[in-house]
Amino acid sequence: MAWGILLAAALLELVWALALKQADGFSRLWPSIIGVTVAAASFALLTIALGSLPMGTAYAVWVGIGTVGVALTGIVALGESAALPRLGFLALIVIGVIGLKALES
Repeated sequence: MAWGILLAAALLELVWALALKQADGFSRLWPSIIGVTVAAASFALLTIALGSLPMGTAYAVWVGIGTVGVALTGIVALGESAALPRLGFLALIVIGVIGLKALES
């Protein structure tokens, strides 16, 4: 259950990052409200998950999923660079997250 909560928290990072991008430096009201609200929800879910998961692994998984998800969303939806080195470094993050999770089992 805690891993599912952590996954939800990480996926919410995609939402708040995109909302804050659209908020344009907090100059647009609704994207700003959505970004801050969803970020708070993501932190709350992370806090709940940390109640029963190892802190280092859980935080690394949360950040890793969020980082890779936001970067891939930028590539797919915002036309950001999909250069091979960039994709390679994202793959290293995924490998690290999988490795940390595997060590917990």
